[in-house]
Amino acid sequence: MGRGRVELKRIENKINRQVTFAKRRNGLLKKAYELSVLCDAEVALIIFSNRGKLYEFCSSSSFNFFFALEMWLLPRDEIKNLAVY
Repeated sequence: MGRGRVELKRIENKINRQVTFAKRRNGLLKKAYELSVLCDAEVALIIFSNRGKLYEFCSSSSFNFFFALEMWLLPRDEIKNLAVY
């Protein structure tokens, strides 16, 4: 017996939304790190909070600064439409 599926909809309570964001952000950053280590993959992850704060992970430290800077300088509209696989 696994956990039930969570209905995906916006969390209306601001405090609960922020707590959920922080927990899921940390989980996503951990998964990105694990993927880079286990599969020897180059992984880059950028997360913007609703307050505009930048969170990033890059498996290669030399790539880290330049990638984050480039993404930060892009207009928000371009970032939302960007899909990198």
